[in-house]
Amino acid sequence: MIIYLVGMGCVGKTTIGRLLAEKLGFTFFDLDNEVEKYYQKPIERIQNEFLTLYGFREKASVVLDQLFSRNIDCVVAGTPAGLKFAYNSVYKRHKKDKELYSIHLFDTCENVLNRLTFYDIDSNPIDEPMTPEKRKRYLREIKADYNYFKSSYERADLRVSIEGVPLHDIPDKIVAELEQLQQ
Repeated sequence: MIIYLVGMGCVGKTTIGRLLAEKLGFTFFDLDNEVEKYYQKPIERIQNEFLTLYGFREKASVVLDQLFSRNIDCVVAGTPAGLKFAYNSVYKRHKKDKELYSIHLFDTCENVLNRLTFYDIDSNPIDEPMTPEKRKRYLREIKADYNYFKSSYERADLRVSIEGVPLHDIPDKIVAELEQLQQ
């Protein structure tokens, strides 16, 4: 079985994906990390090779295709565009002949704002002090991103709200909801 986590940036796909994979005894992959390994350079530097993000997504979808082709039980933490553009084409192609489930992790935009993480061009974490003005601007951007990708999230096989759920309880919630879906 392959579980493909999608959702907006900083919703917790990587953290929750690791915990879920550990609970199930599956292998865990973070798509961004796998793209960086495959192309041997940081995400932002790869993105800078293209005029638009569409070209980058085409290139990154090659790595997603390879992950889905491994035929191993795994959890893959995708990107905010996880069920849009080239990523969706890869997902649909593999969904036809695999036990593959997409799960949209959802939380409030305000909670996502509190988890924002910033990186430099080489994918190193950086500290970004948050003034009230920056919080307002980032919250607007988070809401805009969610609205942009909303139609792709609606394609997910399962939508799991993590709002107010303690982190250590989220994998159990996902497993329970996935079991209901499979019945």
